[in-house]
Amino acid sequence: MRMELIQPFIDAADAVLSDSLQSPVRIADLAMEEDTYRRKGVAALIAIKGDIEGRIILDLSPEVAVRIATQLSGMEVQATEQVVRETACELANMVIGNSVTLLNDQGFRFKVFPPEIHTSEEGLASSVDTEALVLRLETPCGEVYLNIAMHYLRRRARERDTAPVVS
Repeated sequence: MRMELIQPFIDAADAVLSDSLQSPVRIADLAMEEDTYRRKGVAALIAIKGDIEGRIILDLSPEVAVRIATQLSGMEVQATEQVVRETACELANMVIGNSVTLLNDQGFRFKVFPPEIHTSEEGLASSVDTEALVLRLETPCGEVYLNIAMHYLRRRARERDTAPVVS
């Protein structure tokens, strides 16, 4: 696992959730997953292609999504499927937006695709060159899961491995 690819997403999730909910967020669990990802609630998936490739899944229960939507809007929000999906996608967009800035500053070039709702109960297994890191974040509104699976594009990985070391 390349932490330089993962850390921007962790930092962004912490910042977005802490700022949006006006309360500290705690990373409760951190685990590497080699098995197929199993959705826990409503999951927004964002794909990334370019120098680095992979996907980010932001996953939360419908109840947590409604609590977060209420907090973000400043008024009581009705629990509808549309509200839940829009909340998951909006949070995923905010996390990706912050991460992209950090990764661009490191010199990576890539395209970020719009969030999609991941509807199957399972799928999206890790691959030989991509491990998935799963974070469980505790917020005042409930648990939010972030599943990050990123790797260097094969060409880019070879360039990094053969680049001379400058001291």
